[in-house]
Amino acid sequence: MALERGFNMGIEIAGQDRLLTIHKVSLIQLLPVRYLNTIRSTPGVAHATHSTWFGGIYQDERNFFAQMAVVPEDYLDIYPEYVRPDDQRQRWIDTRTGAIAGRKLAERFGWQVGDRIPIEPTIWRPRDGGNEAYEFELVGIYEGRTQDVDETAFFFHHRYLMERMGDIGEVGWFTVQVEDPATADQVALAIDQHFANSPAETKTTSEEAFMRSFAEQVGNTKAILMAIALIVFFVILLIVANTMAQSVRERTQELGVLKTLGFTDRGVLLLVLAEGVLLSVGAALLGLFLVVLAAPGLAKQLQMFLPVFYIPRGALVAGLGIAVALGLASGGVPAWLAMRMNIVDALQRR
Repeated sequence: MALERGFNMGIEIAGQDRLLTIHKVSLIQLLPVRYLNTIRSTPGVAHATHSTWFGGIYQDERNFFAQMAVVPEDYLDIYPEYVRPDDQRQRWIDTRTGAIAGRKLAERFGWQVGDRIPIEPTIWRPRDGGNEAYEFELVGIYEGRTQDVDETAFFFHHRYLMERMGDIGEVGWFTVQVEDPATADQVALAIDQHFANSPAETKTTSEEAFMRSFAEQVGNTKAILMAIALIVFFVILLIVANTMAQSVRERTQELGVLKTLGFTDRGVLLLVLAEGVLLSVGAALLGLFLVVLAAPGLAKQLQMFLPVFYIPRGALVAGLGIAVALGLASGGVPAWLAMRMNIVDALQRR
């Protein structure tokens, strides 16, 4: 469940009122920045801004993290889930070379507010004749409002990018906030109709649909992980069922003695079922405890590939529930046989 949550990062918190407008051909194709005014004037649009992927290198090519050029005041208004102090917000707006980074990204590289961060460009080679590297001042560190918010991204001023590049008049994509989520489909259609038959046609979808399609490029991870889990649970069921059956066979005489002493058939049934549940739940508690201990370390190791990785509380509850179900299923047949067992036959069996 942690892996599934990581692969589907952000889908559950994707704004119901947010749309993404990209180039119809491909996400990597740029769009004219002049489209922004047309999008903002579309009926039903409350707010709109643009973002551009930077894709630079910090110290080493292996130090990958998302870097985007944005308009700070607009971006923070549309994405309130990025939480940071108000003074950092204003300082970012006022600082031309200012940038903000997620908490996990800052912890990864040991960054502090005020640090100077040089990033070598790979796509956006500067044309101003200055130093090749872009140098940013870290003016803020944001945190996610919930655990599902990516805290490994790096944002800086779009105007700083354009100063270094010379204003090329193009951006990566547009984020659109609609007035009423119920009209999102109509607004998306209207935006795309504005730019139909233009040199740069657009494709507008909900943020949730876009992120889901992006995640599914690696396959239906939920179905794959569920298939693996079902196989594992089936094997566990066989192991526990075999253990319970062997336990009942080895203690047939003991069960006969219990019935001789006055234990009812129902009492014997419950005792055997309880043994199966305790066996399964005890192992599950140990497994879940080890997973919870290992999760923070795994999150750091997987941070480059899965920025969001944690054990949901629902997974722990589900784990215990499945353990109880496995215990009942594995102990069901042995418990039934123990209940139906005749006292004389039980005492004679060796």
